[in-house]
Amino acid sequence: MTKHFIDFNNLSFEELQGIIDRAITLKKEYHEGVINDSLKNKTLAMIFDKSSTRTRVSFEAGMTQLGGHALFLSNNDIQLGRGESIIDSAIVISSMVDAVMLRISSHEDIIVFSKHSNKPVINALSNLSHPCQILADLMTFQEQRGSINGKKVAWIGDGNNVCQTYMQAAEIFGFELNIATPNGYEPTQSFIESYQKNINYCTRPIDACEVADLVVTDVWTSMGKESEQKKRESVFKGYQVDQKMMSAANSDALFMHCLPAHRGEEVSADLIDGKQSVVWDEAENRLHAQKALMLYLIEA
Repeated sequence: MTKHFIDFNNLSFEELQGIIDRAITLKKEYHEGVINDSLKNKTLAMIFDKSSTRTRVSFEAGMTQLGGHALFLSNNDIQLGRGESIIDSAIVISSMVDAVMLRISSHEDIIVFSKHSNKPVINALSNLSHPCQILADLMTFQEQRGSINGKKVAWIGDGNNVCQTYMQAAEIFGFELNIATPNGYEPTQSFIESYQKNINYCTRPIDACEVADLVVTDVWTSMGKESEQKKRESVFKGYQVDQKMMSAANSDALFMHCLPAHRGEEVSADLIDGKQSVVWDEAENRLHAQKALMLYLIEA
């Protein structure tokens, strides 16, 4: 049966941990100059309706490093952007490649695509979740601090797709997740109802950070919601993660941000560029975590 990675909980703890462990090994080998052509003659189709830096570069470079090839397909490049159905596109594209990665607005469209694809489908970002990002985040934490099991993570800001995937990860990896969002910007109700284990909701951001081992934030205005920028700047006032907020966390706490970042909005410049920040390792680890994921799915 074809395996997909659309939601973080599509794979078991053992599978996810195995991917992270392999990613750490792949990273070490990459920096040592080891050649790995395990995906030689394999092709990844990459379908985008959202612009991207880290997602496109990491998947495309990752396939090249593994000896394979990646096809960048925007709405302007394929008939899907001109009205061809998701189902027809899935049948045709999956018959020609070895895996399909989608970074598109609709989570439901990714699910439909996967049901009609005979090759692995990877969700590289949707309106509901961002599982590839959390793979990289967990890899980064493990590299820096060891197992995240039993640790405390603080999410500060919008209850968006990244936050919702952290909720899934908290249940699977056994860490405590404190979430602080303004009223009206909480995670989707279905996620709140489905993922209650290990989740705490805090009214004040600094309370969420108390004795945390990891503090995470994201932009206040996600892609596609630019018209809300001014309103969100007002609503999210007081949710900027800065040195004062980090002082409530453990002294060795890490700071993460999936990027791009807006210094002076959701994070202070001195924090993101300071010693507790691991955002650059986190960004690079998108490459290695996704290489390990593609190997797992394509070789299965």
